[in-house]
Amino acid sequence: MSSTVADRDVGIPRRIVDLPSLTGMRWTAAFLVFGVHLHVIEYFAPGWAASVIRFLFAPGAVGVSFFFILSGFVLMWASPDPVGWLRFCRRRFARVYPLHAVTAVFALLLAFVTARNELPQPLVVLANLTLLQSWIPDFTVVQGLNSVSWTLSCEAFFYAVFPLLGAVIGRRGPGALLAVAGAAWALTTLGPAAGRLFASAEAVTLFFHWNPLARLPEFVFGIALACLVRSNPSGVRLPLLWTVAGIATISGYLTVEHVPEVYGYAACTMLGFGLVLVAAALSDSRGNWTPWRHRLAVRLGELSFAFYLIHILVIRVFEAIVGYHPKLGTAQGAALTAGTFSLSLTSAWLLHRYVEGPARKLLLRS
Repeated sequence: MSSTVADRDVGIPRRIVDLPSLTGMRWTAAFLVFGVHLHVIEYFAPGWAASVIRFLFAPGAVGVSFFFILSGFVLMWASPDPVGWLRFCRRRFARVYPLHAVTAVFALLLAFVTARNELPQPLVVLANLTLLQSWIPDFTVVQGLNSVSWTLSCEAFFYAVFPLLGAVIGRRGPGALLAVAGAAWALTTLGPAAGRLFASAEAVTLFFHWNPLARLPEFVFGIALACLVRSNPSGVRLPLLWTVAGIATISGYLTVEHVPEVYGYAACTMLGFGLVLVAAALSDSRGNWTPWRHRLAVRLGELSFAFYLIHILVIRVFEAIVGYHPKLGTAQGAALTAGTFSLSLTSAWLLHRYVEGPARKLLLRS
């Protein structure tokens, strides 16, 4: 979601500087999630191709963390003035829910066709459709129906509290904003260790992976960073910032596979992702070039939400055809990967064109 899209969503009349690079970055994050699912489903037999997929995408679940940080950043960037809670939530509903509902129906139909004896229980369906699944500490509920939609459960909570958080954080000065960002980072990185004092490792992992309260600091981190960038820190040297951001992001990404699982969801990459967002926003604000400003990158970013929601269902379709964890040879695995990607992207375009956009316009008109 670019800042201009968010601007239209929340109805802010004042002019907001567009941040096309952040829209392009959405595609990168969605592709990381796609990649980690390719790694998990094992299209390739053990060998060099499987090793490459593992190296590139095994930590790809951090793409979700990027989405959470980006969500806070973009909403705050496009909302410098107070917004009515009901008006805001209505517009976010129009932006997110139609596509969620359609893909949930697809998931239910797919389950009925391919695994009728494993149809989701009514509680799973109800929790998913009401976007409450991430509040229920049960893996089968959280991952039920369209499994990736658990992140929308978190986002729904973020949207509900954003008008209050935005109003409070947005009034703070640079020093306080740095403190808020630092506190959010500390909660994400140190929270799991503190949680182990009171609960089992399994319960802590479940909470810090799925629960909206546990993921809220990432959203708050993005809000604080947007306020800092909006204060126009003209003394920031972009080449140096990009260098530091790149090093922090890459090193954090490569660290994910070498730490306990609970720290791999966000803690390793949160700082790097935040610096990348700041660098991209400052670059766009100053009119500087970034690779994510390219027209193709922005277009893919606009399709990223639909791509994110549909790709796991496309993977399930192919699983029903070739079996679970097929572990194919290099040529067959590459063909299956290309087919999965192509069908996912094509489906995303169709959903964006004929569901996401029209439904939002219809709901906002009514």
